[in-house]
Amino acid sequence: MRRYFVDFLEDSIMKRLAILAHLAALAVVGVPATGQTSAAVTHSDFQAVDEHGEHVYAATDKVTLEGILLHHPADMLDPTPDDTITEMFNLGGTWQIFFQGEGADHAGTAVFLGQLYNNLPWVAVDGGYTDEEFVAELIRLNSARFGPGDRIRVTGYFLSYKGKLNINEQHNKNPDHDFTIELLARGAGLPRPEVLTLDDLKDSDDDFIFDPTRQTGCEYHQSRLIKVEDVYFADSSGWAPGAELTITDGIRTFPVKLGRGNGIYAGSNNLTEPFDVIGIMDQESTDLTSGYRLYVMNYDGNGSVLASRQHRRADKPGDLNLDGILDLDDLAELLEDWNE
Repeated sequence: MRRYFVDFLEDSIMKRLAILAHLAALAVVGVPATGQTSAAVTHSDFQAVDEHGEHVYAATDKVTLEGILLHHPADMLDPTPDDTITEMFNLGGTWQIFFQGEGADHAGTAVFLGQLYNNLPWVAVDGGYTDEEFVAELIRLNSARFGPGDRIRVTGYFLSYKGKLNINEQHNKNPDHDFTIELLARGAGLPRPEVLTLDDLKDSDDDFIFDPTRQTGCEYHQSRLIKVEDVYFADSSGWAPGAELTITDGIRTFPVKLGRGNGIYAGSNNLTEPFDVIGIMDQESTDLTSGYRLYVMNYDGNGSVLASRQHRRADKPGDLNLDGILDLDDLAELLEDWNE
């Protein structure tokens, strides 16, 4: 009888362990999401933070946001897939967009996709996309053929990352975690960059201005298109795609992240100082009250404004020839276009 009881107990324990192992495996690879809540929200509500910079939105599992797309995805991150990469935290191909709220919705949101989630230590070894799978995802996302200035609607899950609450797949490649992008209006128009100086973003001690109410400082402008006037590089020697440089007004400083646009390459910096900078206010820091930077996607070589051509045109919509001056030459170009 005693032997029977021991055998029964061991068998029961083994069965329980097997069930737990099965449940754990399902949790790692991701089970189909059912009964998930979703709601349409504003960027402002979605990006709300507490006094420590932690995001507080938790009303639903998924969200739907609308806004204006600010840039070409490939001008920010490199989507080239490579499923041979095994380095921890290296996600291989990556893809990201920022889109900005309209009217009173003074905020914006980033949308992120990565390839090799399996290089994250908490994701299963088969949890990443193969090259073919990742290309298929990019084709799916880009099927609407959206571009800067288009009004889009994005629906998906989300995670907080270094100061921003991003729409993403929560590191889960299962189709039930896909986010979707809908084109609502082509050519709605890029927002005009908000004009700032560095004292709008840094205090007298050259520290980032963090306002948890998001009514002033860096949080107020996060994930939106802004223009900082009359600055110069503290050191431009590192100019290259993906580089992070520092601009200054002589008192305060601010990081500038260069994108991957084809106008940013070694030797293409011909800016005459002082110059203006137009880009997207980004944040990337484990210290959730700092780590802000201005992300510039591209540079068209104009010599006076560090910005992509689209962002320069958004700043001065009447400057059709982009010479920095509104004059009769712009009218002549308009008439020439009209007559074609």
